[in-house]
Amino acid sequence: MQRRTLLIGAAASLGWVASGCTTTSTDKPSNPAERRHQLDIASTESLARLYANARGSRELVSKSSGILVFPSVIAAGLGVGGEYGEGELRIGGAPIAYYSTASGSFGLQLGAQSKAVFFLFMTQDALDRFRAGNGWTAGADASVAVLKLGANGDVDLTTALGPVIGFVVTNEGLMANATIAGTKVSRLNL
Repeated sequence: MQRRTLLIGAAASLGWVASGCTTTSTDKPSNPAERRHQLDIASTESLARLYANARGSRELVSKSSGILVFPSVIAAGLGVGGEYGEGELRIGGAPIAYYSTASGSFGLQLGAQSKAVFFLFMTQDALDRFRAGNGWTAGADASVAVLKLGANGDVDLTTALGPVIGFVVTNEGLMANATIAGTKVSRLNL
């Protein structure tokens, strides 16, 4: 009984921590049109944060064939961890489809965090393969180069050479040493 009480308390604490993250949205409308609108606004805001935190990212995004934006991916763990978020695929700056992302992990972990995740499809072929699939997993279906910042705060273009490039932005800015391998992406029917 004490173990169950401890687990319930820990889960409640993780929910409280996640609710304190500034990139966390707790309101998820059930109406598909409202959900699309909410994702459009959140994605636009997340892109603005990316551009403000990573000089050179705007130019890189403009060179991409498409960008997958997950404005709020919530990660929480208590021994076993998981992440989930919803976002949109933009081509030419316009949203054209909506997706969810999920991943899991095992090991020593306790806590929660919110982050924004971006996948840039730098070639038309990479974008076409993503769109043609029934699901997509970073690292399995496509190699994803995680973008880093150079010492001067600019985008490190030596890490921006792959057909798919990933960014991870937390409340503190561009996340160093982020891993997105194993992140599963699925299309939403919105």
